[in-house]
Amino acid sequence: MKQLFKALALVLVLVFAMSGAAMAATYTVGTNPEFPPFEYVGDDGEVTGIDVDIINALMAIVDPEAEVVIESMAFDALLPSLATGQIDIVIAGMSATEERRQSVDFTEAYFVANQAILVKADDDTVTTAEDLAGKTVGVVLGYTGDLYVTDNVADAQIERYDKGVDAVQDLVAGRLDAVVIDNAPAESFVNSTGGAAKIGGIIETGEVYAIALPKGSDELCAKMNEGLKQLTEDGTIDAIVTKFIAAE
Repeated sequence: MKQLFKALALVLVLVFAMSGAAMAATYTVGTNPEFPPFEYVGDDGEVTGIDVDIINALMAIVDPEAEVVIESMAFDALLPSLATGQIDIVIAGMSATEERRQSVDFTEAYFVANQAILVKADDDTVTTAEDLAGKTVGVVLGYTGDLYVTDNVADAQIERYDKGVDAVQDLVAGRLDAVVIDNAPAESFVNSTGGAAKIGGIIETGEVYAIALPKGSDELCAKMNEGLKQLTEDGTIDAIVTKFIAAE
């Protein structure tokens, strides 16, 4: 009889253990790995970058038992996928605009960015947003550069790309006069051209990057904000940004 009780006890322990494992949350995190150094495909074929390190560090605080799965997709598919439940979280160097706030919840900011104007290395004629008037300007579809040029630059011929690297390649090839994109990836793209392109000027937009969640995610958003505060105060976010910027 004692052996039977021991066997039953062992079975119950295993059942509870398996139940606990089954209850561990899985968060599918959407991103667009065409935005170095925030997200890109590394030499090992895995998505890496500032945002990947930040979300992993953050979720280790918010839900230590959870699994974080990174899902790659086009930038303009991220918020629709969030709305339909295909993904649970978006972190993709995404600016928390008022328009986007109508459809998603955003955490507090974790990074502040401006827009850079990329031009060919020998071009000194384009240094401000006003200089883009009448030019052929490359932007990434749905990025802040796309929105800014569309709303603020008169008579520009806007060429929209799915990938920033493709726009920069067309700039170097002479098919574009300029590319407008966030300043951190702009520096990365300039480095990748081997001196063929440069940052001609900065547009001070001061947009904030934040993490997007489905509307009504009040509890999760509050936990993530607490986690972001901790990662900011203990220097983790600065260390992550420095790690990837220095690697460029």
